[in-house]
Amino acid sequence: MTRKNPFVSPILKWVGGKRQLLDCIEPFIPECSTYYEPFIGGGAVLFCRQPGRAVINDSNQELINVYLTIKEEPEALIEKLEEHKEKNCEDYFYQVRSMDRDKEVFERMSHVERAARIIYLNKTCYNGLFRVNSAGEFNSPWGRYKNPNITNETTIKALHSYFQKADVTIKCGDYRDALKGIRKGAFVYFDPPYMPISSSASFTGYTSGGFDETEQIALKEQCDRLNKKGIRFLLSNSSCPFIEDLYKDYIIEHVNAKRVINANPKKRGEIKEVLVRNYEPD
Repeated sequence: MTRKNPFVSPILKWVGGKRQLLDCIEPFIPECSTYYEPFIGGGAVLFCRQPGRAVINDSNQELINVYLTIKEEPEALIEKLEEHKEKNCEDYFYQVRSMDRDKEVFERMSHVERAARIIYLNKTCYNGLFRVNSAGEFNSPWGRYKNPNITNETTIKALHSYFQKADVTIKCGDYRDALKGIRKGAFVYFDPPYMPISSSASFTGYTSGGFDETEQIALKEQCDRLNKKGIRFLLSNSSCPFIEDLYKDYIIEHVNAKRVINANPKKRGEIKEVLVRNYEPD
């Protein structure tokens, strides 16, 4: 395995991020010909592992635009983030947040402007909670941080270097499309929107769509297809009767995770999650 760059790390704080579970997840990830992550989110597992060949995907267009911009135009992104840093204040935050209310204006923004906007809002909004309303408009409030790391030049340059050196295909769309053409020898890590463990605990607000029981069942069926092909997969999800029954034919490990992103501070804390796999570790 090639030497890892310690500065390759998540640029965004993301709902369901796996930084605090890396010690549990990383030992289960085998050597493989191609690493697939169809719900990339903040990318903590990918950036920890830094595989030489990977296919990553997410349905969130703004998130994927951030990764593509880092890969292709890092200097322009850093320059734009410096502008946001200089102007940062509460009024400016809401001015930037409101840019997606006028769809015509928003669609005219460049890829760099949109990527810088998302990073800026992520670094300055309350609790780093990327959240949109039913119209797909960013609606997290101002976070009142004294000195947020808005530009984060070191991480952007490290991610750019990794994306350039490794063979990383970046896709935006349905997770099933990202897996088309997958071959034996590949490995898939699934980190989908979790099954809510209470009526108020849904974490699907980072996109304007949802991921309900029907979608969870469809994902399990996708895992079954991979299993029949002899392709190894690892999946994270909530520890709840529905999920544990759904994956009862596979190996289930229970882990404790600290939920650090929640609009209600009382609901942050340690919760149980599961890691589901169809193989024994190397």
